[in-house]
Amino acid sequence: MRWRFDPLSLVWAVALFLVLVLLATVGARWGWLRSFFGDVLAVVWVYFVFRTVIGARVLPLALAALGVGLAVELGQYLAAAWHLHIPNRALRIVLGSTADWWDVLAYVIGFAAVLAIESLRDAVVRAARPQASAP
Repeated sequence: MRWRFDPLSLVWAVALFLVLVLLATVGARWGWLRSFFGDVLAVVWVYFVFRTVIGARVLPLALAALGVGLAVELGQYLAAAWHLHIPNRALRIVLGSTADWWDVLAYVIGFAAVLAIESLRDAVVRAARPQASAP
């Protein structure tokens, strides 16, 4: 693992962030699409944020992104158990306020989506490489 800057990952992170902002604001009345799909995209977004600045294999970065989602969910559970309330409305929207097993499933689907996206990208890159000719 090393520090580096990947501009393409930054472009993806910014694009996904804009989609997440749209889901959180305009999509407030979209029910499961906002909540479930937003949680799926959140893990993918965290992955691309990590990938922007960390040079590492796909699996460790994807697991770290999944870990962030699970940590947020654990925080929601503990906040409810201890009757804590986040007073800032924007922070409540970003972090959520209710722990739910469906969120955990969404995070796992986001993790699987990252692995699928990266596998597909690797296949495309391999297919685009010129084949070495035998002498």
